[in-house]
Amino acid sequence: MIKNSNKEVLSTVKLKVWDLPVRLFHWLLVALLVGLWWTSQDVMTMNWHMYLGYALLALLLFRVLWGIFGSRSARFTDFVRGPISVFRYVKGLFSGEHRIHLGHNPLGGWSVIALMAALTFQGISGLFANDQIFNRGPFARSVSSSTSDLVTTLHKSNFDLILILVGIHIAAILFYRFVKRDDLVKPMITGRKAVPANADLKEVVFAQLWLAALLASVSAGVVWAVITYLP
Repeated sequence: MIKNSNKEVLSTVKLKVWDLPVRLFHWLLVALLVGLWWTSQDVMTMNWHMYLGYALLALLLFRVLWGIFGSRSARFTDFVRGPISVFRYVKGLFSGEHRIHLGHNPLGGWSVIALMAALTFQGISGLFANDQIFNRGPFARSVSSSTSDLVTTLHKSNFDLILILVGIHIAAILFYRFVKRDDLVKPMITGRKAVPANADLKEVVFAQLWLAALLASVSAGVVWAVITYLP
């Protein structure tokens, strides 16, 4: 049983929404962000910072591939909507006509894209950055010192943008949880979401895990090959 925004008690059913690869991506991303921040604070841990950066790029590449070939709720075509759809959703959100989405809603879909774009820039810029003491990214020698220094500045500034986006993400989770009575965290742990029994929603048929394992291997292999053979 759940309560809607008017505090009416509704009967619910639990539908499959997030497959294991999406959930692992989400929580591994959280762990990587914490690790990347921690290792960036000390020059002695900068090597670990770079290794975690490579892992971040592999994870993001996997998410892009899973967004094309994965389960329905993971695919970009399922949650990336045009401006009209986003406007209608936002209008309904604040007019009491909140519609429950099984996966990402139109606004949340674009927040995912924004965060992934910022993280991708962070990972790629790190390949050209330096710590101005001992360590340099694998591609830092491929550009001039001034260019590497500029990219390093952008790399540091972009992390502030990432923190802002993460803050907005957390604020949105709290808003949906306590204002709209829509728990977004538990489904990202269990894979199932409680929705009103009368909602016109179909649970997601999960893609095969072997496909996720294959795409994860490809992603890791591509990143490894790039940083090993291209610099």
